[in-house]
Amino acid sequence: MSTLSTHVLDTALGRPAQGIRVTLECADDLAGSGTTDADGRVHELQKKDVPLGEGSYRLTFYVAEYFSKAGRETFFPEIIIAFRISGSAEHYHVPLLLSPFGYSTYRGS
Repeated sequence: MSTLSTHVLDTALGRPAQGIRVTLECADDLAGSGTTDADGRVHELQKKDVPLGEGSYRLTFYVAEYFSKAGRETFFPEIIIAFRISGSAEHYHVPLLLSPFGYSTYRGS
């Protein structure tokens, strides 16, 4: 069984992004959700009764409210990262590096 973690860093401010709602979907089914904490992490993102097996997944980061609360403009109201989990039981870490007008991601460890 694979596991998944994520976190969000606001690269424009040089600190974790707190208060961003994140959802995890597989085949249009909600597999989990949460909100980033003070460290920019979502604990227990996946539902305990939803195993992460092989397949295509989608993380959606709802960033519009995060920027709006801080009085900052953003070009991307939500950011969707699609990725694939292979058949092997591994840990997948998908971080989001965020700024008001750009973002990047990678498969971390």
